[in-house]
Amino acid sequence: MFGKKKQVSSIDKDQLELIENAQKRIRQKKRLYIHFVIFLIGAVFLILANTVLGIGKDFTIAGINWFVYAILAWLFLFAYHFITVFITHKFMGKEWEKQQLDKLVNQQQQRIDKLKEDFLKEEKKIAQSQAYNESQLANNTEEKKNSNELTIIVAAGEDNAIGKDNDLIWHLSNDLRRFKELTSGHHIIMGRKTFESFPKPLPNRTHIVITRQNDYKVPNGVIVVNNLEDAIDAARKDDQPFIIGGGEIYRQSIALANKLEMTRVHSTFEGADTFFPEINPEKWKEVSRTTHDADDNHKYAFSFITYEKR
Repeated sequence: MFGKKKQVSSIDKDQLELIENAQKRIRQKKRLYIHFVIFLIGAVFLILANTVLGIGKDFTIAGINWFVYAILAWLFLFAYHFITVFITHKFMGKEWEKQQLDKLVNQQQQRIDKLKEDFLKEEKKIAQSQAYNESQLANNTEEKKNSNELTIIVAAGEDNAIGKDNDLIWHLSNDLRRFKELTSGHHIIMGRKTFESFPKPLPNRTHIVITRQNDYKVPNGVIVVNNLEDAIDAARKDDQPFIIGGGEIYRQSIALANKLEMTRVHSTFEGADTFFPEINPEKWKEVSRTTHDADDNHKYAFSFITYEKR
């Protein structure tokens, strides 16, 4: 309790390593200095031993006294020692290898950090681009809704029957005349089977056919698309494109349409295989109705009804 407190070194690991390296270098330089002093004394001794004491005086190699070779050999060892301390140890020793490795690791880390930064920037740009595209798509869709009065035109019985075996169940001349008057000069959007029920394309109208078939062959001037969205886009310059059938296209488009022109045939028809969706009175408002009784030219009574989206 009252003993001496253990002293905690205030020198961190890196500082301690620097001190140890410095001490190591001092010892190396001391040894080199001692070697130099010994080399000088040894060289003087060899010269004196030969010239004063006469040791090996008559021994020469290629006409040169032996002590010269001895001094040169020693000088070579000293030079090697000098290079080891000041050059090899500094630039090619373990410490040098560690420094080079650290540099390479740092360079690689910098490159990785740069790649990460570029990747994050690119991800941000992509996200911004996607958000912009989605915004533009929403705006374009809204503009289409505002600028085009997408209209469904259909003739349906009291039970919503519209056809059998890809053909009409009735023939009402006034209904056909009204269809021609309303759709003339406009784009008419239909499914493949509805298009194939025509003997030929209807005059003064641009036909847009929706089909999943690839390379579907059509006459010149007929537009082929793969879905309802593309069909509406193809008719974007028309202020009132018409949906004319069949049953599946009606089901897909009734939520998108702004107006509904219906010929309600006041009868029910057994054997019908195609039907129009139920009209929800909470979503559709009847704005006009004209009724025609049955006569010599019309087997069934019918009404022309116009609905608008609420």
